[in-house]
Amino acid sequence: MQIYLRTTYHIGKHHCLVITVFCILLSLLSGGLSAWAQDDSVFESAKSDSGTKTAVPSELQGIFTSGKVPKSIVQLQLLEGQFARVSEAAVACTVSIRIGQSQGCGVIIDGDGTVLTAAHVVLRPGKKATVILSNGRKLAAKTLGLNKNVDAGMLKIDPGQNDGKEWPHATMGTSGKLATGMWCIATGHPSGFDQERGAVTRVGRIARVDRSVLTTDCALIGGDSGGPLFDLSGRLIAIHSRIGNDVEENLHIPIDNYTNSWERLEAGEFWGSLPGFRPVLGVQGNSQKPDAVIEEVRPDSAAMQAGFKAGDTVKVFGERTITDFQSLKKAVSETMPGENVRVRVDREGKPLFLRVVIGRGD
Repeated sequence: MQIYLRTTYHIGKHHCLVITVFCILLSLLSGGLSAWAQDDSVFESAKSDSGTKTAVPSELQGIFTSGKVPKSIVQLQLLEGQFARVSEAAVACTVSIRIGQSQGCGVIIDGDGTVLTAAHVVLRPGKKATVILSNGRKLAAKTLGLNKNVDAGMLKIDPGQNDGKEWPHATMGTSGKLATGMWCIATGHPSGFDQERGAVTRVGRIARVDRSVLTTDCALIGGDSGGPLFDLSGRLIAIHSRIGNDVEENLHIPIDNYTNSWERLEAGEFWGSLPGFRPVLGVQGNSQKPDAVIEEVRPDSAAMQAGFKAGDTVKVFGERTITDFQSLKKAVSETMPGENVRVRVDREGKPLFLRVVIGRGD
């Protein structure tokens, strides 16, 4: 387990000194700390029978609810133990997701294999996906719905792959009562699944809370998208989305955005557009014509880089058959910026296949 104790300017730099002093003291008392960490008596009833919920010791209640920093060695030892317990449970239900050439993370949230992730990981409903468990086992899955307004996505592990047993899963929490400074634990597979390394755990604090986005200083790296964020009690409070304008501004989707649109996601609906992440191809055409004839390719666009030319007629875009320019626009709108799409065009009466990496617009 990799743990990073970090603070941000949103919380206060004096807390950084407090944490540093405690960490130095811990290194001097490593023998006692190890013995404490191995003593399960403090946590004998910490884990629930199902999910990731972990009882919070009474000495940590103030830290848990208000985001305060430890004021004693005992509190710091308890906090470290709590991080370890939550992380162990979290890793078991944190999965890697592969869909075509893209990859990300997710978290199993029920025994039937429902997985929450980011919309830009899911790409679109009805796609085949591979879910990789922490032990390296690969499972077949299918993407469900996407709410691109907040980058929320869902998929489901195909049934019949676990001999009737429940999948390890997270305990759902709520994001309605989160506050700045509260501690949190992030798991994921940065840079993709690595069997030897396993999932990576990071500890941090909440820097800002909004209805559609949660900001923390838990450092996210490419490949972490869609992974889970837990509070100190082991409840799932958010899903990783993307890195903000600063390395310490990591953005997550508050879990209430999933619960509030659960039925639509489960039904495989697809809606919305994430601000600043509008997919762009970079061509113009006439929607009144019977074919998707490209009349103009914009300079420095994704289409130009892929080799599109004026006069090309788009016939197939990814998995969609294109009948006119309007259907091409719809097909592009259902992609994600950065997605690699295979396109068939007719050029001078001959078929030609191109690969385009979808651009991003405001």
